[in-house]
Amino acid sequence: MELKPEMVGDALPRLRRAQGQLSGVIDMMEQGEDCTEVLQQLAAVSRALDRAGFKIVSSGLRHCNAARERGEDPGMTDQELEKLFLALA
Repeated sequence: MELKPEMVGDALPRLRRAQGQLSGVIDMMEQGEDCTEVLQQLAAVSRALDRAGFKIVSSGLRHCNAARERGEDPGMTDQELEKLFLALA
């Protein structure tokens, strides 16, 4: 299934924010910041990535269901989408 911007909703902005957060974490590490603060920020980046991934899978489910309702080939089976979802879990 091809990802189209209208399918992923706010996943792309989430990923861009996570990219900025990750750059911040790298800067913190290079500057010798406190370990606790670095790990807290790293956990925030991880959550942001997870949420973006779940958003993409969720959008894929909606897209495939809508395609089936229109009598079209959705491009992915439910089993394939489930496998992607579990890869994120």
